Amino acid sequence: MSKMQNEIILSQSGIVDVSLGHDVKIVEPVNIYGCKIGNNCFIGPFVEIQRDVIIGNDCKIQSHSFICEMVTIGNSCFISHGVMFINDLFSSGGPAGGDKTKWKKTIIGNHVSIGTNATILPVMIADNVVIGAGSVVTKDISAPGVYVGNPARKIR
Repeated sequence: MSKMQNEIILSQSGIVDVSLGHDVKIVEPVNIYGCKIGNNCFIGPFVEIQRDVIIGNDCKIQSHSFICEMVTIGNSCFISHGVMFINDLFSSGGPAGGDKTKWKKTIIGNHVSIGTNATILPVMIADNVVIGAGSVVTKDISAPGVYVGNPARKIR
């Protein structure tokens, strides 16, 4: 039996190059880098917030959520457990990889609550919106209300 040597490259999670407001609580482990987090926010464990993300004041980001580059979240928002934001629509048939010109922005208004395991594609979501658990938001939401399903539709 021959032995093969594998090179293992380890990167530790952490908080790097982050602009933090006052009274921010972060529960580690997290992977947060190059972003801006407003005042009075809570970031739960196992969260990743990538470069150039902006999170407003008084927001709560629960565990296991992923907020990719090009996402802006307004004030007083609640992002529940396991919410995934996506900035790559595979417009050329596969992942864009590092080609950021193919990525799209997501803008979340104020007073938005996003339920557990929801997926948010590159969209704009108005103020005062609730996204139900497990929903997939594929199109802009321009009116306040409650949206559920795949694709998410207004129910009230």
